[in-house]
Amino acid sequence: MHVRTPVAKLLLFGATGDLAQRMLLPSLYGLHADGLLPEGLTITGTARSEHSDASYRTFAKTALDEFLPADRKDEKAAKSFLDRLQYQSLDATDLTHYHQLAEKVGDVSGGLAIFLSTAPSLFEAVIRGLDSAGLAGDTVRIGLEKPLGYDLASSREINDTVASAFSEDRTFRIDHYLGKETVQNILALRFGNSFFEPVWNARGIDNIQITISETVGLEERAAYYDGAGALRDMVANHMLQLLALIAMEPPARFDGTAIRDEKAKVFRSLRTIEPADAPSTSVTGQYAAGASGGAIVKGYIDELGKPSTTETFVAIKAHVDNWRWQGVPFYLRTGKRMTTRRSEIAIQFKPVPHSMFSNRGGLLQPNVLVIRLQPEEYVQLLVMAKEPGLDRDGIRLREVPLNLSLDAEFAGKPRRIAYERLLLDLIEGDQTLFVRRDEVEAQWMWIDAIRAGWVANDMKPKNYASGSWGPSAAIALTERDGVTWQDD
Repeated sequence: MHVRTPVAKLLLFGATGDLAQRMLLPSLYGLHADGLLPEGLTITGTARSEHSDASYRTFAKTALDEFLPADRKDEKAAKSFLDRLQYQSLDATDLTHYHQLAEKVGDVSGGLAIFLSTAPSLFEAVIRGLDSAGLAGDTVRIGLEKPLGYDLASSREINDTVASAFSEDRTFRIDHYLGKETVQNILALRFGNSFFEPVWNARGIDNIQITISETVGLEERAAYYDGAGALRDMVANHMLQLLALIAMEPPARFDGTAIRDEKAKVFRSLRTIEPADAPSTSVTGQYAAGASGGAIVKGYIDELGKPSTTETFVAIKAHVDNWRWQGVPFYLRTGKRMTTRRSEIAIQFKPVPHSMFSNRGGLLQPNVLVIRLQPEEYVQLLVMAKEPGLDRDGIRLREVPLNLSLDAEFAGKPRRIAYERLLLDLIEGDQTLFVRRDEVEAQWMWIDAIRAGWVANDMKPKNYASGSWGPSAAIALTERDGVTWQDD
């Protein structure tokens, strides 16, 4: 069991940004209101913007008023939470500013946790500044928000920079998907129930599909997104982490070392997609004009305002080359401006080896386990059942769902923002739901090979209409194997 060692201080970089307003401040308030933050914990915000302590508290109150759900608002709790806050402006490229920041933070002998959300180009300056001001010692741990590079080389450079001041056991790489309740439920589903394990392998499973679809376009992320694309933005972190949780071997314990050891083995077992195979195992797309949410929307290039070959959609057929998963395809699909917002995993089991029912009774469908992560949270098992009747013409079968709605089953429990769990784990020093360096670099090796294949084959994104499920080539990717995407 992990021994929790809470820190006495928290330092938030990017404290006036969109992430802080929408997620970090509401998450910290939620932890405070529920009595989960260490007593006396002070929270120092820092960013380029000029604020006094008082004006930053006003800024934070405005964010809470706008982004907190109505049922979480409590005037007394908000006031005592705001009393924890202080602020120091910072030019990240000016070393002298870090000494002012250190003076504001104060004594860190009782432990300091830093949440760093900044452009990769500033990492070196920030780490050097923290180190020079005494904010990187043995009592300090750092949480790193993505993007952590854009390929293996840049990721290694960032990791080396961080490692020069922070040891791996004090480095917490954040993937907010791992903070989602339903994602953690994958572990409970797999390793807390005995009946799945005998069929959770190539003998029992035909294919696995992971879909993360968005209905939004660029919004405010144009500068970052056009340099990243769907493969780097979604597959290189969120989707591969979901794949690892589904594919990993049973860990001996629920702790950071055991779980991350098993995930790392999965990443090292991912079959490299060679350039010759890239056209048949991957599809890229870019959304064109269409209808989304009942409104006519622009295409990516019109929205961006310049020509671009950045992919807003990607579908990949992946394989994990080990004993458990040999021959089982993992289909990954993600994109913007798609039909609906959805994050889900669909596990299709192999069909029964022989049907004793006549064709008139309806074709037997293979069982499918659907784990929906958002917007709803549920686990659904599709099974064959007999239709009611006297069966004069033979038994008729129909596919029916067995549903476990996590929203309904745990209706009395507060639905927490993913960052609440991650911020609390950072404050308490539990690395279980954070990503280790070897995981990150193994992911990038796999991603870089795909991108190299796109370049070698001059693969350009295929247009797809906004409001659709992506290019038709993505349908062909699975149908060549006799598989259909789980779009219901």
